[in-house]
Formats: sequence, structure tokens, C-alpha cells
Amino acid sequence: MKRVWLCLVLILIVGVLGFSNPVYAGLRDDRYDGNIFALYGGNGSLIPPRVTLAQSLNDLNRPALLVFYVDDSSDCKLYTPLLNQIQAFYGKTVSIIPVIVDSLKLDQPTTDPTQEAFYYRGFVPQTVLISSDRQVVFDQEGKPNFEDLEIPIRKTLNLPPKVTTPQRDVKVKQINEVNP
Repeated sequence: MKRVWLCLVLILIVGVLGFSNPVYAGLRDDRYDGNIFALYGGNGSLIPPRVTLAQSLNDLNRPALLVFYVDDSSDCKLYTPLLNQIQAFYGKTVSIIPVIVDSLKLDQPTTDPTQEAFYYRGFVPQTVLISSDRQVVFDQEGKPNFEDLEIPIRKTLNLPPKVTTPQRDVKVKQINEVNP
């Protein structure tokens, strides 16, 4: 009978401690809380990617924007609104391919430039723009500015340089309470 009471008391203590100290994830921490594109960027349509790098380069003959990320990185969480803006402006002409680093087989190095892992250098977020003729035209660790990424995209698409006017200046549209 003593053991039963001891077990009940332990269960009660563990239950109370478990519910009184919940774990919360947020924008500025490195905790996992789900799909960062849906939670912090306001757009879950980027995941899963619609095409692979090989399909973009071989079948569609389109430039590809690789974005290496992990769901439990505050830097990656902060990058999602900007990536959604890139999709809004260039999503029909550039294949945007978010690549979760955890899915890469890094223990098996590849020499195939149509595989996403070929371009990964070990940092997140990492953004790589590959032209349709398979040239790397942008490769940056960390969160780039919209303008820094837009210049090589426009050049790759043979578009004229952006004209900056007060009406044209692009600000990252904030969508939810984390992005007011």
C-alpha cells in the first residue's frame, strides 16, 4: 500500500511540475515550434518546394534560389518574411527552393551540381542563386537585404536595374503579431 501512495505522489509531483513550466518557442530563440514559413513569414506555400533544383535547371530552364534553413534557428525565422517578399515579386520566374538542412545527406558528399547539397557550406540561413546556365551568381550566409538579393535576381533575369522612387521602394510586409 505504501508503494501505491508513493507512486501516486510522484505522478502528482511530475504532473504539476510538467504543467507549471511549459516550454514556449518564439521568434528570437532557437527552439523548434513548427514550420517557420507558416508561423513567422505568414506563408506556408513555400514548403514543401514545388520543384527540385534538378527540375528547375533541367526541365524548366529557370534560375533557382536555394535557401538552406532549419526550423529551430532564430536567424532563419527572421528571414522568412523577406523570402515571402522575394516570392511575391519573382516567384513566377525564379524557382524558390527552401532546403531544410536536416534533410541533406551530408555524410555522402556530392559532386553533382543539380543536387542541393552541392552548394551547402554549413551555415544557416544560406542563400544561393543559380542562373539557368548553372552559374552561382549570389551566395551569402545570413539574412540578405531585399535589395542585395534583388540586384542579382534582376541581372539573372535580364531585367533592367530597379528604379528607386518613393512609390517603388519595397519594405518587407509584416504579417502577424511577430511581424507587426
